[in-house]
Amino acid sequence: MDWNNILQTVLNAGIKIVVALIVMWIAFRIINAISKKIAKKIDDAGRIDKTLARTLVNAGRTLAKVLVVLALVGYLGIDTSGIAALVASLGVAVGLAVNGALANIAGGVLLLITRPFKVDDYVEIAGQAGTVEAITLVSTKLVTIDNRVVYIPNGTASTSNIVNFTEKNLRRVDHTFAIAYGADYAKAKEILLQVCDRNEKVLKDPATVVRVCTQSGGTVELTCRAWCETANYWDVFFDILESAKTALEAAGIAMPHQQLDVHIKQA
Repeated sequence: MDWNNILQTVLNAGIKIVVALIVMWIAFRIINAISKKIAKKIDDAGRIDKTLARTLVNAGRTLAKVLVVLALVGYLGIDTSGIAALVASLGVAVGLAVNGALANIAGGVLLLITRPFKVDDYVEIAGQAGTVEAITLVSTKLVTIDNRVVYIPNGTASTSNIVNFTEKNLRRVDHTFAIAYGADYAKAKEILLQVCDRNEKVLKDPATVVRVCTQSGGTVELTCRAWCETANYWDVFFDILESAKTALEAAGIAMPHQQLDVHIKQA
């Protein structure tokens, strides 16, 4: 046994592996840097939809990395035909194993075609609400109001009910205010209309509507429906609540409150 030849062979293989790892590390960094620059230029240009652009950039980056790995496998002298045969023989098993992933990819393609939402939309998907930050081939990334990150598989997203809160430019703010049964409900209606009218973010058209919606027990409930631009929704939501409470109390409109009467009977 020629140990010198064996040592030389191992040394040459080791050098090739080290070179391959270094080349792969450098190539991956270059691919990541180029993809980031392309994505930034597309976002700055604004001529291509942000959602579609990010998805294509992510797919291109993944494809480029796969090509680099295949090239390095050939450089190491590994017979790629043997690898292909092995992959083919395991095709059925792999297909079953990645069935869920394929469903997610199909769901991602469906989302890109039907476009129920796009990047920066505020949506609710499968019970999770947040701002869409990214749509990849297999999942949709949401960022919630309290800054949690939620990843929803595209297979689930494409088959779930989707509520898009920002697709329309206008939203309606609905509130229900309860007053005591004997209070002047007509005056309360006028006060609520004035509260909405004084709010600069509440639109005049469509007009605000305040009507009695429920009479039950010792209360009368009034529903207040005001329209605003979608971007101002939460400001208007809280402003109306706070201003209405202050105005109703200042006008002497009695609010209902829980009351428990206890009667004690002597034996």
